[in-house]
Amino acid sequence: MSSVDAPGEVRREDRFDEGALAEFLRGAFPGDAGAAGGTSRAVAVSQFPGGHSNLTYLVRFAGREMVLRRAPRGVEVKSAHDMRREFDVLTALAPVYSKAPKALAYCADAAVIGAPFYLMERARGLILRDREPPSGVDLPPPRMRAVSEALVDGLAELHALDVSSGPLASLGKPEGYASRQVSGWTERWRRAKTEETPQLDAAAAWLAAHLPAAGRPALLHNDFKYDNLVLDPGNPPGIVAVLDWEMATLGDPVLDLGTTLGYWVERDDAPEVKALPFGATLIPGNLSRAEVAGRWAARTGRDAPAVLFAYVFGLFKIAVIAQQIYRRFTLGHTRDPRFVAMIHGVRVLGRQSARALEAGRVDRLG
Repeated sequence: MSSVDAPGEVRREDRFDEGALAEFLRGAFPGDAGAAGGTSRAVAVSQFPGGHSNLTYLVRFAGREMVLRRAPRGVEVKSAHDMRREFDVLTALAPVYSKAPKALAYCADAAVIGAPFYLMERARGLILRDREPPSGVDLPPPRMRAVSEALVDGLAELHALDVSSGPLASLGKPEGYASRQVSGWTERWRRAKTEETPQLDAAAAWLAAHLPAAGRPALLHNDFKYDNLVLDPGNPPGIVAVLDWEMATLGDPVLDLGTTLGYWVERDDAPEVKALPFGATLIPGNLSRAEVAGRWAARTGRDAPAVLFAYVFGLFKIAVIAQQIYRRFTLGHTRDPRFVAMIHGVRVLGRQSARALEAGRVDRLG
């Protein structure tokens, strides 16, 4: 298999002054700048597809390939787009977790490209973004099952890192994490609403009333899903790198599992749920949500009695993220046509949370 995730042309509204970036790069990488002849022609910028949060670009500079990450325009939730923090997380991970890309440089000056940004090494490999395998990629059900098992095992590996001391210990305050998450996302929901969605109001109330007992703290990725994993093109179950660390912190890992479950659509889900752009979990062979939770519990040695809480939390959190993006669109902060349908996704996620609460389980909800 030779399919490698590739960037394309930069979307019009996401363009910036490449000459200003070149000037920064010449200062950040002086050895490379000398080889480039010191001109802005040394820089070529393209944009990776997908993603509704931070913007991700491929930068080619004097024979070097780097990935640039910056916040989108019009964001209001500063903590969710803190480039300095994401850079610091990658720096802290470097000595203890080989699947985190190496952080290379950080720029706090928003005048350079319109927002603070950082650069990291490029991880080459296969990223599963859609409900069908990429062209030329063979993923029969047994292999796809192995890929889904590898995803769960990768999440469990992350949760096994020692966070009691060293650089990871300073990345968050795990005490009271679940309570803060529920209240925080509920407040974000209240602020981002553009219409009434009773099912999500009910989910927020249920979560507040059913907080689980605190689990042993772990490092949480908080967005662990297929399109944030770089797979080995020659051996897809192998994970080359894990991307998108903007929400990483310390806390109860069952909520990290919940985010993964929230994005995990099954083939027997309601048609409106299967129509969500959540991608590769619909490829035949994937574990079910219940199997994901069971394998995670077995691999971590943790009980997962709060799996329904985790799933409803994941659905609620993803719905709030979609609502925040949709509100940015309604306020004119972005004209990206992908964002028009976000409100439909918010409604669907609300109805799915109601199905889960009524059934009292995380699968067979179609």
